[in-house]
Amino acid sequence: MNTLQQINEQLNTIILGKEQQVKLALTCLIAGGHLLIEDLPGLGKTTLAHSLARTMGLSFQRVQFTSDLLPGDILGVSIYQRETQEFIFHPGPIFTQVLLSDEINRATPKAQSALLEAMEEGQVTIEGETRPLPKPFFVIATQNPSSQTGTFPLPESQLDRFLMRVHIGYPSHSAEREILLGNDGRHKLMAGIESLLEAEKLEEIQQAVAKVHLSDTLIDYIQAILSYSRNCSDFVHGLSPRAGLALVSASKAWALLHERTHVLPEDVQAILPSVVGHRLFVVNDGRSNISHKGAAEQILVSVPVPV
Repeated sequence: MNTLQQINEQLNTIILGKEQQVKLALTCLIAGGHLLIEDLPGLGKTTLAHSLARTMGLSFQRVQFTSDLLPGDILGVSIYQRETQEFIFHPGPIFTQVLLSDEINRATPKAQSALLEAMEEGQVTIEGETRPLPKPFFVIATQNPSSQTGTFPLPESQLDRFLMRVHIGYPSHSAEREILLGNDGRHKLMAGIESLLEAEKLEEIQQAVAKVHLSDTLIDYIQAILSYSRNCSDFVHGLSPRAGLALVSASKAWALLHERTHVLPEDVQAILPSVVGHRLFVVNDGRSNISHKGAAEQILVSVPVPV
């Protein structure tokens, strides 16, 4: 059994009955992207994020986002030392390989914006000085639906920096029964689950993802998806080239996770909802016949699949 299969199996002993969501989350991280996990409270968002961070075998910090959180609480601050008569920088929790940003939309836009430069460039600028972050650097964020009270929706510029968004959903009847009986693996988080990956091994996997073959036909398919989103009157605006790159990297990672060295049309279709769902916004003027959640389904139905 290869490392990715081991990681997948371990995660599925903790998050029961969510094999697809676990695969999508793992796909996002081996593709080198940041992950947004969105759903109602109590469905296992933080548990999945925490499990991913521990299983990756990387250093990680957890920040609970609240309405009174300040950028300095994330980035760090300089404190004056009377003995040396100089300011000493005390790094914040962002200086880690995996940052778990719990309930990110509970914080104000000012605090949320502290992550923008870090997510895009792997560095932060504090008091005029640019400081590099550890490599690799991943943000795994959880958020509650924006319809809930006390939330500050993430701006489009920040949503776009997440490679994928995953919804957990309610557990199946059988999985929920195991949870109620205490037969899931959440106690492993308390005891400390086994780390199955190291930074060097992760780098090898990411290099392997980049080498997965994507045919010209599938490049045409992805371009057709981008073109459709830009010309469809149901959407406020279309998908950007960055979204196209996200489709490429995520479909390659999905193929590798399934032990293939080339991408199939099914790979693009499997990751499409998680890649475009938070990037497409439906026109809300009564003309559109599709919901926000149906944007990806509309594309899948409307854009011909290459044969």
